[in-house]
Amino acid sequence: MTETARIATLDGTDNFGAYVARPDGTPKAAIIVIQEIFGVNAGIRRKCDKWAEAGYLAVAPDLFWRIEPGIELDPDVDSEMARAFELFGLNKTDENIRDIEATIHWIRREARVAKVGAVGYCLGGKLAYMTATRTDIDASVGYYGVMIDQMLNESHAIAHPLMLHIPTADGYVSAEAQAKMHEGLDGHPKVTLHDYVGLDHGFATETGKRRDDEAAQLADERTVRFFAENLG
Repeated sequence: MTETARIATLDGTDNFGAYVARPDGTPKAAIIVIQEIFGVNAGIRRKCDKWAEAGYLAVAPDLFWRIEPGIELDPDVDSEMARAFELFGLNKTDENIRDIEATIHWIRREARVAKVGAVGYCLGGKLAYMTATRTDIDASVGYYGVMIDQMLNESHAIAHPLMLHIPTADGYVSAEAQAKMHEGLDGHPKVTLHDYVGLDHGFATETGKRRDDEAAQLADERTVRFFAENLG
């Protein structure tokens, strides 16, 4: 079952939309699906649906709502890709994290699911890392997260398991940035990094030109096991 929920901001002065997919029966746990720069589009909704099919409550908050609510873009359309980069420039990740924290509170208090994980892609991969460093999320996964190498000074705050999927030919994350991520995180007891040799950004998208089926399936299998182990 799917629905659109309204989630109150942390300060209670406003609210934002979220796509919610519910499993049959009592959820094993909850997973926040963090969008790319394309909004809560069909691919992100499909990821939520798949988590619900696996027995989880899945929630994808609209993180661009302060700019324009309900944005849905297709990365295979040039004009929509250009718009996505405009949104990326306007977006404020500190506000995103507060909205993700509000989503965690909504899941625990209103949906009454205690254990909460997060999985994010691209911008969402960065936000998954930030969620691990700035909230009490129980487990986090980031796919091809951007600019994480610039936030390694926050790694000491990671208290719960974090997994990062890193394609080595990522056009938006340089080899130097990847090396910094490994240098800063390989020794962290809560962090696991997986490299995908020769693959580019977006390889695990649900549909479209960027997807690599074999690598996407491998990364997703690792993510499924990770949440099964860490969300109980």
